Amino acid sequence: MFTNNLKRAGVLALLTAGLALNAIGQTKTPPPDPKIKVGDVAPDFTLTNTDGKPVSLHDFKGKKNVALAFYVFAFTGG
Repeated sequence: MFTNNLKRAGVLALLTAGLALNAIGQTKTPPPDPKIKVGDVAPDFTLTNTDGKPVSLHDFKGKKNVALAFYVFAFTGG
């Protein structure tokens, strides 16, 4: 009977420690304010297109409107 009480106390201690660590992990600091606001001119940048060629934002200046969409690929963990 004494051994069962020790086992229960150990399990309870592990559960309590796990809940405490989980609570600590949940308290994250808020993200910083973005440097670019809505309506600001976008800074120039270069990305690789689907053909593997670099494309810069300045390539489209005065020619076309540009819309960016960022999304996570399936099964990438993001």
